[in-house]
Amino acid sequence: MTDLEKHQRMANAIRFLAIDAVEQAKSGHPGLPMGAADIATVLFTEFLKFDPTAPNWSDRDRFVLSAGHGSMLLYSLLYLLGYEDFSLDEIKNFRQLGARTAGHPEFGHGAGIETTTGPLGQGLGNAVGMAIAERLQADRFGADLVDHYTYVLAGDGCLMEGISQEALSLAGHLKLNKLIVIWDDNGISIDGKVDITDSTDQQARFAASGWNTLSVDGHDPDAIAAVIRQAQASDRPTLIAAKTTIGFGAPTKAGTAKVHGAPLGAEEIAGTREALNWPHEPFEVPSDILDAWRIAGLRSAQAHKDWQKRFAEADAEKRAEFERRNRGDLPAGYEAAMLDYKKKLAEDQPTMATRKASEAVLGVINEVVPETIGGSADLTGSNNTKTAQTAPITPDDFSGRYIHYGIREHGMAAAMNGIALHGGLVPYSGGFLIFSDYCRPSIRLAALMGQRVIHVMTHDSIGLGEDGPTHQPVEHFAALRAIPNLNFFRPADITETLECWQLSLENRDGPSVLALTRQNLPSLRKTYEDDNLCAKGAYVLIDSDDDAAVTIFASGSEVEIAVDAHKELTEAGVNARVVSVPSFELFEAQSDDYKAAVIGTSPVKIAIEAGIRMGWDRFIGNDGAFVGMTGFGASAPYKALYEHFGITKDAVVAAAKEKLAS
Repeated sequence: MTDLEKHQRMANAIRFLAIDAVEQAKSGHPGLPMGAADIATVLFTEFLKFDPTAPNWSDRDRFVLSAGHGSMLLYSLLYLLGYEDFSLDEIKNFRQLGARTAGHPEFGHGAGIETTTGPLGQGLGNAVGMAIAERLQADRFGADLVDHYTYVLAGDGCLMEGISQEALSLAGHLKLNKLIVIWDDNGISIDGKVDITDSTDQQARFAASGWNTLSVDGHDPDAIAAVIRQAQASDRPTLIAAKTTIGFGAPTKAGTAKVHGAPLGAEEIAGTREALNWPHEPFEVPSDILDAWRIAGLRSAQAHKDWQKRFAEADAEKRAEFERRNRGDLPAGYEAAMLDYKKKLAEDQPTMATRKASEAVLGVINEVVPETIGGSADLTGSNNTKTAQTAPITPDDFSGRYIHYGIREHGMAAAMNGIALHGGLVPYSGGFLIFSDYCRPSIRLAALMGQRVIHVMTHDSIGLGEDGPTHQPVEHFAALRAIPNLNFFRPADITETLECWQLSLENRDGPSVLALTRQNLPSLRKTYEDDNLCAKGAYVLIDSDDDAAVTIFASGSEVEIAVDAHKELTEAGVNARVVSVPSFELFEAQSDDYKAAVIGTSPVKIAIEAGIRMGWDRFIGNDGAFVGMTGFGASAPYKALYEHFGITKDAVVAAAKEKLAS
């Protein structure tokens, strides 16, 4: 058997596992695996550095299937290469409940899946973050321990989605030369030929953003190997435009939209088996071909052993730090530093905007947690996410800890997911809360994947003032609280800000959003407590000696209004309590007894928040009073806006008295 014949049979193993799995599921996308099988075979058998017996080896190359609908390409590879999580039974159960082989690759379902891909372009955005992380870690720990590539297989859809431009322009600017994107240039999308919707010269687009661009026949293994070698030698990121035939080998459907997203059907499969000389039963891979794939799976075993030897020879302190960061443990001095600063805040009682409070807290965090990587979407001076410890990362210097992401919220949020997925770093970023709409797809995926990414989102309400309704979030609190496994924090003062930062850093299993004010807020927590009160999600800030007639619930900047209203109600002889609610999600995680005690039995319950009511009925009931927004904001100084929209102490007191009288 010639090398070419062996290659073709190994590629056909991918094709027919994909064909058979999609047919059995009666659902799926066989076209991409059939078309890209030659590319994948060359990449995985000749270039990719990985170890199926140690799938989380930190110096493995990363492979991202950005075109996630072609998931059977990845699952077939993982089975053929000998990854324990992907047995033949998993392949046979493609798209079935409980199988690791979900319709699109899902991070955490099985080793070998580097990220969840489905929304097109996200994988490309994640890969930029992975490549950034590789450069950062190489700078910190040296090329002996960190020296790997990030490969992406992207489709036409990935390149059409707007996120791709943000991602590729950032990558080009940062000269991420170990990022190699292979574009499965098959010219077909769901609606038909790509040219009915798009006539972009993709290579020119990438070149304009600072990329090296190459093209290749995606079915010629020698040519594919040659361009990958060229890409590896580049001083810039590389796009390889690989011309392929979608559904390669199918007698009537190859090269058409019919093979993109539907099973081939028995007759077409029989014709494909004949055309590609694959006379085997469904899911059967001949033993010599399976052996060849398993041998390919062990190709990097020596590279892994060599790495382990280099790691063992490294300085003990460096080894310990490398392992700690990759485990995700926070350093030993972190907790004491935070508590010391918390004590100082109790003594000093500073008045400041929570965005400034966040900057102050970050100054403490960044001093003791060296793996934090900050950034902002061109709003550094507004978000206050840069501290004395975070020098800028530049195309030529990755020793810093601050990424100027530019006006690229989509790309920033996706790259942060990639940085977190890579391991060893904790990404946080800055933006305006209103632009969480631009970050939302990536935030949702971070929640789905359980990744520790932290979004600092300032200018959190009408309190930002003059920029007006386009910049004033009103529905965004509710919209972000609706995402499962996302912690949305709205701290009321600097002590709550510190506690919310602690909770964000200590949560290894999901993302966090810190919604912070532009306007100054007084310190409301008057005494020091070891316990993190925000960890309960809601807590009684001011209690009543007797049974309270009124309980006022509030978050963020409106807790100050609640405290002022409490004072006036007390002076009027009304027993009242104030509950601060920094996190709906953490409150729901508490015991029923705790929740009942915090909500209490007051006949009158009022909530105050400079956003819409949605979600607050959990605290105040359908008949509770809500002081907040019912529509969009307006342009004016913030104090005038609070007055105009009736989010004031007087409005709260009036609502309480009206409810008590009824």
